[in-house]
Amino acid sequence: MLRTRRSRLALVLLGLGVILVVVLVGAIGDSTTSVSGIVVNETGAPVVGAIVREKTKAPSTTTAEDGTFTLAGLVPGIEIMVTAWDEGYYPGGETVTPPAEDVTITLVLHPAEDNPDYAWYTSMADPDVPVGCGHCMVAFPQWVDNAHGQSGVNPRFFSMYNGTDVTGTIVMGDGYKDDFPGTAGNCATCHAPIAAANNPFTADMNELTGVAAEGVACEYCHKIAETYLNPATGLPYDNAPGVVSYALNRPPQNTHMFYGPFDDVTRRVCYLELEKESQFCAACHQFSFWGTPIYESFREWQESPYAAEGTQCQACHMAPTGVEYFVYPEKGGLFRDPDGIASHLQPGAADVALLQDTVELELTVAGADDGSAIAEVSITNTKAGHHVPTDYPGRQMILVLSAVDCEGNTLTLTDGPVLPEWCGTEAGLPGVAYAKLLRDVETGDMPVVTYWKQALIESDNRLAAFATDRTSYRFAAPDGMDEITVRAVVLFRRLFQELAEAKAWEMPDILMEEAETTLSLGAIDGDGTAD
Repeated sequence: MLRTRRSRLALVLLGLGVILVVVLVGAIGDSTTSVSGIVVNETGAPVVGAIVREKTKAPSTTTAEDGTFTLAGLVPGIEIMVTAWDEGYYPGGETVTPPAEDVTITLVLHPAEDNPDYAWYTSMADPDVPVGCGHCMVAFPQWVDNAHGQSGVNPRFFSMYNGTDVTGTIVMGDGYKDDFPGTAGNCATCHAPIAAANNPFTADMNELTGVAAEGVACEYCHKIAETYLNPATGLPYDNAPGVVSYALNRPPQNTHMFYGPFDDVTRRVCYLELEKESQFCAACHQFSFWGTPIYESFREWQESPYAAEGTQCQACHMAPTGVEYFVYPEKGGLFRDPDGIASHLQPGAADVALLQDTVELELTVAGADDGSAIAEVSITNTKAGHHVPTDYPGRQMILVLSAVDCEGNTLTLTDGPVLPEWCGTEAGLPGVAYAKLLRDVETGDMPVVTYWKQALIESDNRLAAFATDRTSYRFAAPDGMDEITVRAVVLFRRLFQELAEAKAWEMPDILMEEAETTLSLGAIDGDGTAD
């Protein structure tokens, strides 16, 4: 009898244990839940295809034909905001605690007509102006010092615009205003687009004031709604530089409208996929003067393997830096995946790290049967999605070689290319200069950077994406020398040296790559091998 009761008690306890395990397993397996509901517009009509997500999170769903949605994979019992967005609308959102049903998210149309009388906000963190990007945005200190943030005040630009040195006090020619006095030109369409937005061909760079002097200002880029491209070429239309090729969406006064790269920002911002695409950059990095293509980095990218694989310009020039928020947390910023937050550092021709990660240099040296040394050099554009160098035609990439014996004496080049006269200090040395060279049609001068006058492309040997250039050099080695050392360097120069010195552009060359090889010569057999 006692044994039977004990057996029954053991069975009861075992059963309770099984039930507890089932409950625990069920609880663990049901660690996520969902929110369902509908997305409607201001009239109550369903919005089809709207993107729905938990704010700041990557997983998303889209609304069905009746506007309904179910967003799964959410953590139960924790309050979140569920957002929705569709083209033409501001993102909307509702705060819920999953699981939840019958959630209604209402989307409001954003302004769709451009307001040319819009009063621009400053980008600067001005204490006297409470509304400005610099007060809250992580992007502001990145942007303010880069080429876009400086485009309205850059003294090198103004030396070329006005035909002076960088101080603006010495008139020495080679300037737009020098050649076309009394006109403004179209420089402002890219360099000061706020000034040019309503007057693209009469905005004078010397008369910039207020927000217009902030160059490619923050709010300007975030008011771009579309880039006009020729469907036949995929390029901007001819004679439509900068702001002329952009559709702006400036809202009515006292109304906020910004485009941004996130579809879940429920304050004043509307998502625009274009901001993540190379086309966003096209109008200021692809245009011609007098029919001669000058700025071509967009077309160069378009024809490169990068475009075919979907790698955009922003991948290099707006690469994430690990920051987890785009608005400072103390200003209400939310933490996000840092890989999804583009930086506004926008490195370019002045950035040493970017240039040193652009090309690769290989150098090999071998002895010849006549006792000379042969250096083989290859340069490959490994990281730039466009030609190197690109855009401004004053830029050069210069390969320079030197060869010395064990006593430091320079060896004579007996065969191989030498640098041209326009390389300045390096002229006549072994090497190759890579550049797009322009010739002035009227004077025949070459190379020139005065592309606002009619100029033709004299030559172009720049390196396209993944292209390699190989050159060979033969150096005479003195009798009795046991070894020689050959060194190769690749320099980046932003303007032809003579002109840079005249205009006082005090910018040292940037060392992109270097390599050095020492060859032990010994006694050379008749077959060219060392003993």
